[in-house]
Amino acid sequence: MSKIITLGEIMLRLSPEGQTRFVQADSFDVIYGGGEANVAVSCANYGHDAYFVTKLPTHEIGQSAVNALRRYGVHTDYIVRGGQRIGIYFCETGASVRPGKVIYDRAHSAIAEADAREFDFDAIMSGADWFHWSGITPAISPQAAEITRKACEAAKRQGVTVSVDLNYRKKLWTPQEAQAVMKPLMNYVDVCIGNEEDAELCLGFKPDADVTAGQTDAAGYEAIFRSMAQTFGFKYVISTLRESFSASHNGWKALIFDGQTFYTSRRYDLLPIIDRVGGGDSFSGGIIHGLLTKSSPAEALEFAVAASALKHTVTGDFNLVSAAEVETLAGGDASGRVQR
Repeated sequence: MSKIITLGEIMLRLSPEGQTRFVQADSFDVIYGGGEANVAVSCANYGHDAYFVTKLPTHEIGQSAVNALRRYGVHTDYIVRGGQRIGIYFCETGASVRPGKVIYDRAHSAIAEADAREFDFDAIMSGADWFHWSGITPAISPQAAEITRKACEAAKRQGVTVSVDLNYRKKLWTPQEAQAVMKPLMNYVDVCIGNEEDAELCLGFKPDADVTAGQTDAAGYEAIFRSMAQTFGFKYVISTLRESFSASHNGWKALIFDGQTFYTSRRYDLLPIIDRVGGGDSFSGGIIHGLLTKSSPAEALEFAVAASALKHTVTGDFNLVSAAEVETLAGGDASGRVQR
C-alpha cells in the first residue's frame, strides 16, 4: 500500500451525551479528531501507511491524542512534541430542525505556535505517494500557514501528489484572508476537494447551482470546474454536494472532473444522521484511497461517497469502517441487514 502524509491539528472534542444541549450537560464525552487526522485514520483503515504530522504538548493530554491515532494504526513518528496546549472544540449534535453547533477553544495551541523549522519535511516526504492538507490548517495562524507552505514545497520537490480539502471555516478567517493565503498554495495542488461554499470563499469561484434549494445538477458545476482546473493546473477537481433537509436528514453525492470527463456519483439519502462531523474528511480519505487503487476516477468517486455516507452513522470524528464495508455499500447493498 501507499505512504500517505497528512498535516494539521488534532483537537480534543468535548461533546454532551447524545443530542443533549450544552446548557444541559453535566459531563462531556472525550473524543479526538480534526480534519487531516480524520483523513489519516481513514487511510490507515484502508491498509495504507498513514502518517499524521502536527505538534502536541508533552503532557498527558497531548499523549492521549497521540494514543488515539496509534489506536487506529496511524503512524505518529513525525509528530513534534512541545508547546503549552492542545486545541479544544465543543460539539453539540443537532437534531431535526435544530442544527449542530461548534465552539472553538484553540487559540495558542501547540501547532498554532509551532515553527516550520521544527519539521524536516524533506525527510517526512521521502518515499511518500500522497500528501493531504486542508484549508483549516493555514487558517489557524500565520505560523501554521508557513508550515503548510513548507510542506507543500517539499512534497513538490519529491514528486508527491498533493491534495487539499478547501474546508473554509468562517470562525477562523474571512474570505479575503482565506483567498490571500489559499490562492498561492493552489500552485502546489494536484487534487482539489471542496464544496460549493469552499470554492467561492477560498478561491473566488461560484458555481451556478443552489444546493440549499436542492438544485445540485452537475451542469451548474461544469464551467467552474473547468475554470479552476485551467487557473491552477489541478489534475482533478472534486466537489461534495450536501442537501441539508434537516440536521438529521441529508442528501449526499459528489462530482469529479479529470480535465476531460465530468462524473456524478450515485446519491445517498442519509436518514437518520448519527454524527456528521468528519463527513467531508471521510470523503477525502475515500477519494485518496480510490485514486490510488481504483481503475478510474468514477470508481474512486463512488468509493469516496460510500465511505462518507457510512461515516454519518459513526459517532466521533473518525470514520471507523473498513474498505470491505465501503465496497459493500458502493456495490449497492444498503440494506443494513445484520452480518452473521
